[in-house]
Amino acid sequence: MSIVGVSPIPDSRRSALGALSALSVVLIWATWLVSTRHSVGAGLGPVDLSLLRYGIPALVLAPVWWRTGLFPKGATGALALMVLGSGAPFFQIVAFGLRHTPASAAGVLLPGLMPLAVALIGMLFLGEKPDRWRKLGMLAILAGGGVLLFGNLGGDGLGWISFVILPIGATLWAVYTHAFRRSGLNAFEGAALICVWSTIFNLAALPFVGTQFLSAPAGEIALQAVTQGLLSGLVATLLYGTAVRTLGGTQAAAYTAITPVAAAIGGTLFLSEPLGTATIVAALVTGLGVLLSTGLLSRR
Repeated sequence: MSIVGVSPIPDSRRSALGALSALSVVLIWATWLVSTRHSVGAGLGPVDLSLLRYGIPALVLAPVWWRTGLFPKGATGALALMVLGSGAPFFQIVAFGLRHTPASAAGVLLPGLMPLAVALIGMLFLGEKPDRWRKLGMLAILAGGGVLLFGNLGGDGLGWISFVILPIGATLWAVYTHAFRRSGLNAFEGAALICVWSTIFNLAALPFVGTQFLSAPAGEIALQAVTQGLLSGLVATLLYGTAVRTLGGTQAAAYTAITPVAAAIGGTLFLSEPLGTATIVAALVTGLGVLLSTGLLSRR
């Protein structure tokens, strides 16, 4: 069954499909945060990671973007916003932020803030009117960010890069979410075009920034090929596109409730990052806010 043109108010089966897709995405995102934090500055460069992140899906989905063409009719403007919001520019901004931010805090400042950014864009520019529960969720997300900010003040806390760059990344992803919803493209077409354009940009940048593929350990390249290229680049992008088509942009983004907590746990287990009280509280409050933002407690 095609998911193109699905009504913003999905039936029960489409809603279940969208929820399952969105929850799968956030688990992959938590893995991606930990993996990217592990590799940035330690073997592979940001452009190398970006090539894996978008190049592998671009090859797999080549029949799709070859059929649609690089400039699909009626979707060029939306596609430009989609590439900006979730393609190579988004990746480089986030990679720079992650270089200075533990995965636990990044879970609050990036995927934790995504649904807030999506909701605010919807309210300010698209005429969306969230109910009181979703507004309460937005306030909780802001509160989680505030807890993280005040808990990390001082010489040993997070720097301005974490609190500026990663929220910019969250805003870019929100732009992508709304642009894709209105592009008329299905999940495969959107993923294919974002990945092929990002690969073009990455290849164009290589002569200026160089590559570390020849010197990086083979195990590191294999790990990133799986987490960046297959899971985050291909599977998560397709699943998120499905969630946006079936649930709508705002509600799909809101299913990131588990990401801040999962990223915090992953950073502690796999990167030996300290898990302070402020980070734990911020992750839980943000996760609760995101959960409320899904509208699960709403009347409709």
